Amino acid sequence: MSLRDKLPGRRRRQAPIASPAPPSSSAPANPQPVATPPAPGPAAPPSREESNVDLSRRRDQLMARVAELQWDLGGLAYEMAIRNRMQTELLVRRAVALQDADAELSEVERIVRMEQTGTAGSCANCGAPHSSGATFCWQCGKTLLRQVSGESILRG
Repeated sequence: MSLRDKLPGRRRRQAPIASPAPPSSSAPANPQPVATPPAPGPAAPPSREESNVDLSRRRDQLMARVAELQWDLGGLAYEMAIRNRMQTELLVRRAVALQDADAELSEVERIVRMEQTGTAGSCANCGAPHSSGATFCWQCGKTLLRQVSGESILRG
């Protein structure tokens, strides 16, 4: 019901009621069942191009969110400072939300960059780019994998 229908003196229009059609002599006595479409199966995984578009869209959303959180945090700190009523817990909560959004943005940007360039990262020693399956740097030969002790894996 719309707001207009609630006004005094207004009546809601009702749709006309259709009367049942008279039985036709040409209709078969035992109608054939109508085939129903098959139930949808599992959705096909999105193509690489679709996932790139989704990641780019998510990156844009996160960039806007991070900018908004930075603006709000700065404004909040300013307002607290001019009123001489600093509430550290509130500032920390807002900073944590900003940090979480910024971390997610960094990860999405890393994935988008990896999809666009085909590289997974860069060597910590010389800065040369490497693919996701590389274990040694193609330029300087240093290992790309971080050494982890067996004890830390077991404690993990």
